[in-house]
Amino acid sequence: MKFDIVTIFPDFFRGPLDYGIVRRAREAEIIEIKVHDLRSYTQDKHRTVDDRPFGGGEGMVLKPEPVWDCVEPLGYASREDRVAGRAKESIIVLSAGGRPLNQQMAHELAQMDRVLLLCGRYEGVDERVTEHLADREVSVGDFVLSGGELGAALIVDCVTRLLPGALGNEASAITESFSAFVAPKKFDDRGRPEPDATSPSGGLLDYPHYTRPADFRGMPVPEVLMNGNHDEIRRWRRRRALEKTLRNRPDLIEKVALSKEDQALVAEIRREGR
Repeated sequence: MKFDIVTIFPDFFRGPLDYGIVRRAREAEIIEIKVHDLRSYTQDKHRTVDDRPFGGGEGMVLKPEPVWDCVEPLGYASREDRVAGRAKESIIVLSAGGRPLNQQMAHELAQMDRVLLLCGRYEGVDERVTEHLADREVSVGDFVLSGGELGAALIVDCVTRLLPGALGNEASAITESFSAFVAPKKFDDRGRPEPDATSPSGGLLDYPHYTRPADFRGMPVPEVLMNGNHDEIRRWRRRRALEKTLRNRPDLIEKVALSKEDQALVAEIRREGR
């Protein structure tokens, strides 16, 4: 998979792309990343990439000319083909006004052959870029950043870890928080998930994890995790995932398919006020 990143601060990416899973994926040629300096595609001696918006207002806006001059030679398919799904490519504008990045979008992008990430700056990007060149406008959260560089690094990371061979244990990508793509689909006659669906989060936040020592400064690991009873462990983990989700992200509960056992656990948790 190939990532193109368009930015006015190319040196920013020397750190985020040189560590961990992203670095290993680059070395294994699972991904290729090219960073393009937008200022290299300007036509004036000051290398101007921004201008004041028509109609007035505070701040500056990235101009369309250098963006087109940078992106066109890269040979991406037409916007129409990308939107229609006829090309496994995407051109993304990072913007506070875009669609929220989530795990489902990361899975969609992981199916692409090429993804271009345009890092917005100042007050944003000329709207003609968003409407006629890009096929997605993406936000990494309900807050405002100084530019799209951090958001671009986040997208590269969360998409890369979904690619085959990027993780040491590929099951990790389907057992962590927000992995709704593996929500339990089969239940036994008691409403419990069948064994092959006990680990995935099913769209919930992940359950807590513990490691050695078993007792650290008077804080012991829950006994249930050490008794060897896999059904009890499964039920404990599911309950703790439900507790954490209800506490930190209650909105997710309405979006996942809950088994009869899950529903009973949710009712129990709410009765206890956790």
